[in-house]
Amino acid sequence: MEKSDQNYSLMEELLAEANRCVACGLCLPHCPTYHLTHSEADSPRGRIALINGVASKHIPLNEKFVQHMDRCLTCRACENVCPSNVAYGRLIDGARVMLRENAQPVREERQGRESRLRNFLEQELIAKPARFDRLRPILRLLVNSGLLTLLLRSDTLRRNTLIRSLLFLTKRNLPGQIWRNSYPASHPQRGEVALFLGCIARLIDTETLLSTLVVLNRLGYTVHVPAAQTCCGALYQHSGQMSAAVSLAQQNLRVFEKLNIQAIISTASGCGVQLAEYSSRLGVEFPVPVVDINQFLDAQEWDGVDFVPLPQKIAVHEPCTLRNTLCASNHLYSVLRRIPEIEIIKLPGNDRCCGAAGTYFLDQPEFARALLDEKIRAFEQTGADCLVTANIGCALHIASGLMNSGRNIEVLHPVTLLAQQMRIK
Repeated sequence: MEKSDQNYSLMEELLAEANRCVACGLCLPHCPTYHLTHSEADSPRGRIALINGVASKHIPLNEKFVQHMDRCLTCRACENVCPSNVAYGRLIDGARVMLRENAQPVREERQGRESRLRNFLEQELIAKPARFDRLRPILRLLVNSGLLTLLLRSDTLRRNTLIRSLLFLTKRNLPGQIWRNSYPASHPQRGEVALFLGCIARLIDTETLLSTLVVLNRLGYTVHVPAAQTCCGALYQHSGQMSAAVSLAQQNLRVFEKLNIQAIISTASGCGVQLAEYSSRLGVEFPVPVVDINQFLDAQEWDGVDFVPLPQKIAVHEPCTLRNTLCASNHLYSVLRRIPEIEIIKLPGNDRCCGAAGTYFLDQPEFARALLDEKIRAFEQTGADCLVTANIGCALHIASGLMNSGRNIEVLHPVTLLAQQMRIK
């Protein structure tokens, strides 16, 4: 298909979906950016009207339009309350394809160096996560030599949101894990599953991934970890790079369809949404379901598994991807209640995004910081000893905010807490 034909087809799709919006305004109170600006253009209804105007060529695709599209976190809270079931996620992704093709120079000039660094990382590392393996010796040297601690104190590096966040999480998760292709069940086998590693997580969130292996093996599942798996593609799809997202999806399909498994397990809800929507969004369909680890564990029989009591207050953060799209946040609480004496507290404001939103915290630091400050204040109200969340991006963002506020608080994945408290004989 010629580029002009593709552009025409995209405009037709955008108009068809945008015209389904009845402009009722029920989405406005649920939109994080409208909450911050009280501007109609920063609400789902306003953005849909703008997309309609540009797609129908009634208004120009200018810098103001780019600004309002880029301010959207794609949290999709609006979809849950829309009486017309407008597929807002499809709309905003389509609008960003349009921006990628027509407004990229404007974006890059406005977003500056940090965005260019992110683009470089996306192209050279995230899309080729096997390259992360080559970084492990360097990161181990940084951690073991004490250089990482010095880097975290550097004012120059602390001002760079991306570098500061990555260094902080790396300090907590000592890199060096070499993934095996398979981890056999330690008890009578119930079945076989595969673990999706992700890209950044496979390097700096090994704590969560290893905890998942421990728990699944203990429950009787052999876990396959295919080496050729790659990034889920979410970062590319949400920045308008649909062909790159499709390519990554096809590679993952080729890898996982060879396995004799019951499910593909995801520990990061952001990746989980992308994998689960491959069929409807990218035309790629896995032969088995993609299941969030919390939902999978909640459906299991736990006979013979004991936990050490944990007499602590644990605040639970619900990622937007788990709450709004997978609709599975209730499983967070169910699995944590298996730990005796634990006091579980819902983080106030769980219905509003924390501001991480993939790479949003890099491209829109002012908005991301405002939303993060709300989360930090909400956590302080709980008096909790620890915070758990089910998405690596949210964990990185919130942990960085707690650290900057002088709070020495652990931010863990629920499966990590389960593994820590599980009695292993």
